[in-house]
Amino acid sequence: MKYIPKNIERVIEEFSKMPGIGPKSAERLTFYLLKKTESDIRNIGDTISKLKEGIKYCEICKNLTTETKCAICEDSSRNQSTICIVEDVLDLIALEKANEYKGAYHVLHGLISPVEGIGPDELTITDLVDRVQNNDIKEVIIGLNPSMEGEATASYIMRFIKPLNVRVTRIARGIPVGGDLEYADSQTLKRALEGRLEY
Repeated sequence: MKYIPKNIERVIEEFSKMPGIGPKSAERLTFYLLKKTESDIRNIGDTISKLKEGIKYCEICKNLTTETKCAICEDSSRNQSTICIVEDVLDLIALEKANEYKGAYHVLHGLISPVEGIGPDELTITDLVDRVQNNDIKEVIIGLNPSMEGEATASYIMRFIKPLNVRVTRIARGIPVGGDLEYADSQTLKRALEGRLEY
């Protein structure tokens, strides 16, 4: 882009590297920042530069925290005998926003994906199995995405959890609220029928 200064071009390029941000959004964000004061931009930069300060994994569920344990694991009002396994912290946040689940979590920080070179050892599966073995866990909920990687990861985890005589369930899958049957693929329809409930 020869028609704009290099420093603006570099900021657009950096924003474009972020997930979900295409070239147009990157340009919009950059030009939004250009309208801000030097002080505002400095505050944004300082805040981002301190993003990872003190951040670590919860020693129990592997959620992000600044303490030894995260707020969810510290909360005695939650059912700590139920664990919902999620791929990453964003999935945990999505479930928390639904305000329905009141148990504990276990964050894997990825899914098994041989194509990307991610095996079970790169995830927190060993910590999960230890947690289920050594605590009074009554139910494990598989809260992974219904992708090939999610299914492979769930199957791998089941090999270790099933023999521990713990109830294993998975979140329901099927037609989303507001979705049309005619546009759903056959796999989604199959899962919706398999997971049907009493009315």
